[in-house]
Order: sequence, then C-alpha cells, then structure tokens
Amino acid sequence: MKSIRVLSIASEINPLIKTGELADVTGALPIALKAEGIEVRTLVPGYPSVMNSLGVVEGVLHLPNLFGSEARLLRATSCELGLFVLDAPHLFARTGNPYLRPDGVEWPDNALRFAALARIAADIALGGVSVFAPDIVHAHDWHAALALAYLHYSNRRRPATVMTVHNLAYQGVFPREMLAAVGLPPESFDIHGVEYFGQIGFLKAGLYFADHITTVSPNYATEIVSQEGGLGLGGLLRERSRDLQGILNGVDTSVWDPSIDPHIPGCFYPDLPNGFESDVLKNRALNKAALQSRLGLEPAPEAFLLGVIGRFSSQKGLDLLVENIPTIVGEGMQLVVLGSTGDRNLRYRYQAAAQAHPGQVSVTVGYDEGLAHLIQAGVDALVMPSRAEPCGLAQLCALRYGAVPIVSRVGGLDDTVVDISDSILNGGRQTGFKFGPVTTESLGSVLQQARATFHDVAAWRRIQRNGMSIDVSWRNPARHYANLYRSLVEFSQEKVA
Repeated sequence: MKSIRVLSIASEINPLIKTGELADVTGALPIALKAEGIEVRTLVPGYPSVMNSLGVVEGVLHLPNLFGSEARLLRATSCELGLFVLDAPHLFARTGNPYLRPDGVEWPDNALRFAALARIAADIALGGVSVFAPDIVHAHDWHAALALAYLHYSNRRRPATVMTVHNLAYQGVFPREMLAAVGLPPESFDIHGVEYFGQIGFLKAGLYFADHITTVSPNYATEIVSQEGGLGLGGLLRERSRDLQGILNGVDTSVWDPSIDPHIPGCFYPDLPNGFESDVLKNRALNKAALQSRLGLEPAPEAFLLGVIGRFSSQKGLDLLVENIPTIVGEGMQLVVLGSTGDRNLRYRYQAAAQAHPGQVSVTVGYDEGLAHLIQAGVDALVMPSRAEPCGLAQLCALRYGAVPIVSRVGGLDDTVVDISDSILNGGRQTGFKFGPVTTESLGSVLQQARATFHDVAAWRRIQRNGMSIDVSWRNPARHYANLYRSLVEFSQEKVA
C-alpha cells in the first residue's frame, strides 16, 4: 500500500511549545501514525522555544515579504517529529505565551500571524516546495483553519483536507477590514465563504471548506451540532453532519507510563492486573504519602484524597468544586489542586480555602509537570467537573495511573469513563463516577458516593483495576485517522479519474 503523506498545521506541538491539549495531540498523533504507514510533517510557527529546539535545519523556501517582512520556511526533525517551521521573526519571535501578551491580552496582530501560517500551508499543499507533496492537509483549530480557504480560492487542484476542532469555544474571529490584509479575494466575504456574523471567521472558513471534519470525541461531535453546543456554528455543523466524525484522543503512553515515570517514587505496571495487590497498591501508597508530604497535607493513608489538574475556570467546573470544599473538609477528605491561569477570583477562593484548611487542602498555581505526574500516581480520585470538555486527557492519564476519575457527563468525559449505571446498562465494567446535571449539588452527591465506595476496599480496587486495563494510547485513534486519510485519498483519486 502506498504511503500517505499528511501536512499537519498546528499553532503548538509538544514538546516544543505547549499551552494545552492541542499540543499533546499534534505531538503524539504523528508518531502513532507511523505504524499505520502514514508520513506526517507538521507546520508550526517559529516561536523562540521552537527555534531553540531545532538541530540541523534546511531552508526550503525564502519569503521576501510575508505580511510585512522577510521570512523563511525551514525543514527539520526534532523529538522524532518531522517539521516545517515558519521562521518569521516579525510575527513569532516573542517570549511567553504564543497567543497572549505578557499582560494577558491577545496579540493585536494574531489575525496576520496565523493567516501567515495558513498561507504557507496552502503554498506547500499546492506544490510550493519540492521536498514534500502532501496527499492530505490536516488543519488543527482556528489558527490553521484559513489554509482551507486559501486552497479553495486558489482555484487549483489541491489535496484532500481535514479540519479538526479541539475546542469550538475558540474560533478566531476578526474584523472584515482584515480581508485584504490576509490576502483573500473580496468574493470570499460571503456566507458561503469566510464571513461570520459580519466578520471574518477563521474556524468557520475551515469548517465550511474542509472535505471532512473531526472532533476529539464522539460525544462532543454530537454536542456541537446543537443550537447551544454549536456556539454560533451549530447550523453549519448540522449542514455538514455527514462529513463530521468524533475520534477520541489518546495519551502519549511513553510519557505517561507509571512503570518508568521519573516523577514518582513508587513505579508500577498498569497492564499487569494479576500483580495489582502486591505492586500497584504498595507503590501507589508510597506516591500518596509523598504527595501529602510535599504539599503539607496530613499524612493520613486512610483519607480520601482528591486531585484536580486544570484551569481555574467555570468551563472546567471548578466553581462547583470550591462550593463543595466545606463538604470535602467536613467529611475528612483531602484535596490537592494544580491550577493554571483562568479566573483570578476563583483562584483566590481556592487559595483562601487552602489557608483555612492547611492540612486538608493544597493549592498550587501554575503548571508543574512533575507534580502533575505525582498527583495522578498518588491521589485516590481525579475530579473533572467540567461544564464543557471536548475530550480531556487528564482522565485518560488517571485511568492509566489508577486514580479513579470523577467526571461530569459531558463531551469526551462521558465517552471515556464508565459509571456504575453505564455498566449495568451496557454490560461494561465500572471505571469511575459520573454526575449530571452539572451543578454544585450533583457534584457534592457523587463525591460522597465515591468516598463511600473508597472505604469498600474490594469495590474500589475493582474499579481501579478496570480503569488500568483500558488502552488509552494513541494506537486505536491513529488507526481511525489512517482509515479516514485513506478513504479521502481514494475518493480524490476517483474524482480525478
């Protein structure tokens, strides 16, 4: 079978640049696809962290004037990833967050910055570089989506295209006056083009022009075609529902591997259920004690220890959890929170709770990779009370690490965790706890239910063992993407014939 070449376009890619789960996907999926005979080269912006990670580079395209100044397209390999890097210092040579100024405000030229990325992607797809001719162009989120508009308005034969929505809440909407600046023709400003409620919609354009659309979980694909879940794009997504597919994310099991994890004192094998009692329990107890010690919690092995890894935001449902802290503390539970960015007032509420209950509540602000691993390996349960969650990766890591997920019935959380009620209905094995509606009271109820189950040692071990037996790797998702690519290439060839 002929190898398929894919040009992936992404604003971030792990481990070179990461702000969220988008980078985890774009960094892990290309490597997983190698086993399927798919060659992926990813186009990323030349941020300082990306440029500093490159070894030997090859200049493949000189751009004398890319939206205001000179730029280069480089080819390189880093961390097993085949890359194209858009080295445009006037657009990307900025410290800190790729999207925000140091004061937390979006860079005012974000439209130009990511239009440039998309423009070069389209040039590559149309044969602009001799070293790589893609069969598929795969755009990730709004930052890459305009590439599909550039391809459409080129009026030239093009590769097949895929648009993946990682989070519909971020759409890349800019004033219509930017149309000429980003190099799109006047006729593109139309409802059957890039126009979106009187402005330019980058994501809307990608959804409109893509041959196929994917999201990061089957349930999220269902949610976003609704009026409420579509966030202004539900009508378009309903029209394109035949071309819409939810493919569940995976996790990089070479990074999230409790058998060799350098961040935890007690390593264990997640895929040896027969050794569960002697290996997993003993070493998870070591990790729990280490976590309690590091964060200043009471050294209580019998306490039900809850963990949270995420943003301080109402979308993540952390306002619901903070309302339940009196219940958590009152019933002898413990809570560790590793929270980044988000709502300042919500962060203050958690910090106040930690000050008021120093032996039971710990709050760490920012992201700490090592602490995230220790939390997964040491807590009894990981809580994700999100109001919206396209997929979520933390609950997948939790399953692998023996931390029982407690999640809301939304998006990918609903797809990846089996509650006792689900188990009864479909004959599956319980791997966690789910609650709905997403309210303070409902969350409080499931926390109490989980705590009671925790003290039923045999039942709790069974749930842990069930979760750890689940394959959360990229193997199955990569197979789905490979099949999608093959079907699109085959259809394109039939059209030409």
